[in-house]
Amino acid sequence: MSAEPRPEKSAKPARPAGRFRRMIERLSTSQEELHSAELQEDAEAAGCTRICDCHDRQIVKVTGTLRTVTLRPRAGVPALEAELFDGSAALDVVWLGRRSIVGIEPGRRMIASGRISMTHGRRVLFNPKYELRPLGQEH
Repeated sequence: MSAEPRPEKSAKPARPAGRFRRMIERLSTSQEELHSAELQEDAEAAGCTRICDCHDRQIVKVTGTLRTVTLRPRAGVPALEAELFDGSAALDVVWLGRRSIVGIEPGRRMIASGRISMTHGRRVLFNPKYELRPLGQEH
């Protein structure tokens, strides 16, 4: 008998490499996860801060997709509210004194910048500077 240690076998099975592995991962990933990953890549490419990394009173530039748009009065003043999602987290974008803004609609991608505030535990951007992404870039 030899005193040499045996090489340990790896507990994980070998993973397929290359395109086949990516195809398998893509097929086994939900649409929501794929969309979130795509939004996070878009935010990184645009040089924006991820929403999950935004803190109270921080000046930020964020990008994402508008999930909801609602008209909700605040203290008797009309306010257009939208939820912006970038794949990592969501924030509320609020335009005070506005009932509607052309192009602000669910599914639209946009870049918004301003100072984050925390209201009832949620991140909020009031009256941000914004840029709507061209419609041809939506999926």
